[in-house]
Amino acid sequence: MPIQFDVDPTVARLAATTSAFVREVVIPAELACGGSVHDGPEDLRQTLQKAAREAGVFAPHVPTRWGGHGLDLRGQAVVFEAAGYSLLGPLALNCAAPDEGNTHLLERIATEDQKRRYLRPLAAGETRSCFAMTEPAPGAGADPRALRTVATRVPGGWRIDGHKWFISGARGAGFAIVMARTSGEPGDPGGATMFLVDAGTPGMRVVRDIETLDEGLFAGHSEIVFDGCVVGDDQVLGAVEQGFAGAQVRLGPARLTHCMRWLGVARRAQDVALERAGSRLAFGAVLGDLGMVQQMLADSEIDIEASRALILRTAWELDTGSASAAQLTSVSKTFVAEAVYRVVDRAVQICGALGISTADAPLARLFREVRPFRIYDGPSETHRFAIARRAVRPYRRPVSAPAEA
Repeated sequence: MPIQFDVDPTVARLAATTSAFVREVVIPAELACGGSVHDGPEDLRQTLQKAAREAGVFAPHVPTRWGGHGLDLRGQAVVFEAAGYSLLGPLALNCAAPDEGNTHLLERIATEDQKRRYLRPLAAGETRSCFAMTEPAPGAGADPRALRTVATRVPGGWRIDGHKWFISGARGAGFAIVMARTSGEPGDPGGATMFLVDAGTPGMRVVRDIETLDEGLFAGHSEIVFDGCVVGDDQVLGAVEQGFAGAQVRLGPARLTHCMRWLGVARRAQDVALERAGSRLAFGAVLGDLGMVQQMLADSEIDIEASRALILRTAWELDTGSASAAQLTSVSKTFVAEAVYRVVDRAVQICGALGISTADAPLARLFREVRPFRIYDGPSETHRFAIARRAVRPYRRPVSAPAEA
């Protein structure tokens, strides 16, 4: 089947409308708060999302059944990049992490009752959510099999006990999707189950907000303790003991949608650098006529175009259910995370003192945000390990034990 990269006219119009909305409405809001929304007020989120509804760009990824535009991943790639031009664009469109990934997960594996209770208000922006898997060492992180949080059978449901941290968007979320071990030991490849836990459930407590390099994710990243937190059988998400498999339904597309949004950040940084290079006089010429600056600008254009092409190829693989999607998702996450960082870093260098100013240009703010992307959703090293392992698999041959001397 030929790969289709052409953009549907309806999607193109939505992307153009999104681009105009972000520049006219969202960027002024970003500038007003300095892009820092770890402690962002709820009325900021509601105001931006109300404006997005009025502009007709709200929830591009949400199925039409739940009030969204119902775009596939190829369509999302175009619109999410336009939204990501501002740090608050995805928040305004209700397609920011972790809610966007949780929406996809609930649509795919939740029961109809769970969809009415959790997916409907999440898709409408009436509530927020979080995905609670990461734990302090030696618990689950880049290796989810290290999961230590446990869920134990009790009459009518399950008791959850454990410790989670770096849980994005947890403070103020209406519910959490919690990964807990229902059998086996840390290090075992299976035995995990996902649970839907409502905010305010006794035994679930947000103990602190973690100060981090990035500040652009609404409500930040929190540490959560589960101590005798009891949920009913109807709050099991997916099948018992199938939590790791269920999480992959979310994690593959969510890694790619992260790439889409961050590519918008790279495009914005490059635009700032191009404007500076075209107007700043130095050494008897504009910066853009100097060879070393030209190389940086060209390399950033190459990184952006390559990232976009890789995102679209991977989106096509996921949309069509290709067996190679897992490999390309890891390739995309690794390449785009590093390419976006390079683009923003070059823009800072080209702009010099202006590049590190937090008041007169957005680059310092963008630089702060993109560095953690090489860690979130799996560090580059973990993805490279997986990429190489899959690549060598068809060539692997049995190795005989060496003969004893």
